[in-house]
Amino acid sequence: MDEQKAAAQRQLTEYASRLKVCGHPLRLMLLCRIARQGGPCVSELWECLGQPQPVVSQHLAVLKEKGIVTSEVQGNRRIYSIVDPFVKRIVASLAETVELPEPVETSRSARPG
Repeated sequence: MDEQKAAAQRQLTEYASRLKVCGHPLRLMLLCRIARQGGPCVSELWECLGQPQPVVSQHLAVLKEKGIVTSEVQGNRRIYSIVDPFVKRIVASLAETVELPEPVETSRSARPG
């Protein structure tokens, strides 16, 4: 029984660690966007969130370092996806219920073509 308690404690400690990383409001918003958009690139994310690219990239780097998201280069774009199954389930639930802001109109997205 003590071994079982220790295993449960280790698992809960690991879950708490992952929740702590995801607990920043901007990171949660990024994760919800990634879940909803199914593989957005970093420029799509910072345009949607109305945040400077370096800020979004720093938060994505933290999520990537902790093994929550991964990125893949497709052409000249870096595409993000959630790879942590625990976080993916939580974010899927949040993404269904949270109203995300509409993409912010920027000079880049306002350009034709």
